Amino acid sequence: MPTSQPSQPSKQSGPSKASRPLRAPGGFPVVGVVGGGQLARMMQGPAVELGIQLSILAESETAAAALVVPSSPVGHHTDLEAIRDFAASCDVVTFDHEHVPQDILQALEEDGVALHPTRAALRFAQDKLAMRERLDGLGIACPRWTRATTADEVTAFGDDVGWPIVAKTPRGGYDGKGVSVVASADELSDWLGRVGRPGPVEDGLLLEEKVDFVRELAVLIARSPSGQAAAWPVVETVQTDGICTEVLAPAPGLDPDLASVVTEAALRVAGELGVTGVLAVEMFEVRAGGGRAAYVVNELAMRPHNSGHWSMDGAVTGQFEQHLRAVLDLPLGDPRPTAPWTVMANVLGGDYEHLYPAYRHIMARDPGAKVHVYGKGVRPGRKIGHVNVSGPDLADARGRAGHAADYLRGVITE
Repeated sequence: MPTSQPSQPSKQSGPSKASRPLRAPGGFPVVGVVGGGQLARMMQGPAVELGIQLSILAESETAAAALVVPSSPVGHHTDLEAIRDFAASCDVVTFDHEHVPQDILQALEEDGVALHPTRAALRFAQDKLAMRERLDGLGIACPRWTRATTADEVTAFGDDVGWPIVAKTPRGGYDGKGVSVVASADELSDWLGRVGRPGPVEDGLLLEEKVDFVRELAVLIARSPSGQAAAWPVVETVQTDGICTEVLAPAPGLDPDLASVVTEAALRVAGELGVTGVLAVEMFEVRAGGGRAAYVVNELAMRPHNSGHWSMDGAVTGQFEQHLRAVLDLPLGDPRPTAPWTVMANVLGGDYEHLYPAYRHIMARDPGAKVHVYGKGVRPGRKIGHVNVSGPDLADARGRAGHAADYLRGVITE
């Protein structure tokens, strides 16, 4: 008869007991974050300053947030048991991204987990068709749009609003992914062929008119469960190949009346959708006339957002601290800027795999530049960090932030 072998520890789908967060004395809460990307990582500093503990459900042991947060059990956002086990150790749960499936969110809410934002609110960030329908119902200015499931419907919409048109996958798109500008229905044959199948175009495609816009704006709002809300100044975002590369805070030369209108619209969206935490409302500034509003809403994001990274160094209360305050229903902090201008320049992956030498050079060359790196491997076009520069002169701040970002990327070498 074979000799019995010592039993081996079984693999668990959820986090082990050893990975559960240690609670700080004094009754301070634990905030759980699903997703271990750079947004979760950048919550850690403010969490320490607020005296609260973070716990991260990370994709891997080397995820950006897992490198800096002691309690970072590994688990996938589609694994219900992993998320249930993770949430059991947290007082509230929030998100690094918006990709947790609705059925898992529903199960967590039925378990009594405090989710911020809630499942009902997140639906409008996860499903662009649902977002468009809801914003239309609220009277918020949007591009002309429709849902399409056939080539004939695509052609009819394009003929009506004028070609080219913008086609989007209702789910799963980000940083330009899931967006295509097309001049005919033939260019969408692949997406149309997947309509009805589980996936990002299961319920059809979102078609929008191609907006003739002046520039892109973003309004960042924070809202707490008790209904307190705060807004940062409206910013201008600069996109390159569908990826935000620069943010100017506040938006230069923005008409004060338009700034008030778009801020009010963003606050209304946050309230009507019941958003808790940070909400980014991405907009196009359009030429007024013909009875149209001077803006249209492009996208919603219910989490800290790239358009708000400037606030880490350029506002009394940055977006990551404010998000934690909001999801815990703490009084919100002051969102006012601390300098006339702050410019954020994204650092995208380039020629330098080892960033530390370039990082040291930038710190020596420009002590006023604030460099934030994400602990992510370098890959062409991947967001691996950002640089903030504040000051009294916009052109100077823009030049310094851009120079630092380009040096980190390897575009320039001096």
